[in-house]
Amino acid sequence: VQLQAFGGGSVQAGGSLRLSCAVSGRSFSNYVMGWFRQAPGKERVFVAGTGRSGGSILYAESVKGRFTISRDNAKNTVDLQMNSLKVEDTAVYYCAAGSNFPMVIATMRAWGQGTLVTVSS
Repeated sequence: VQLQAFGGGSVQAGGSLRLSCAVSGRSFSNYVMGWFRQAPGKERVFVAGTGRSGGSILYAESVKGRFTISRDNAKNTVDLQMNSLKVEDTAVYYCAAGSNFPMVIATMRAWGQGTLVTVSS
């Protein structure tokens, strides 16, 4: 499976961005999908994840109420709608596919290339 993330950019604090991840290959619906981020000088961390059907969803505490993850198994895509962005949301965002839910970085099986989100004050 191959993943390609896009939709990053620069935005002022309080603004919104929508990230998308297109997944090629077979059996997209067999994977749990997640978004992770890595801020400059920091480790990569979990942001949001969804189970195979989209019915199970988890968010990091830092983004709860502001970010929304969704997947479309017909289109092989997983999106991350980010609202009320904060300066501390600045990071490279990665989509990933895995087998385990809840998900952890070590068990994710495939990663997208990352897309940069910059939030300015």
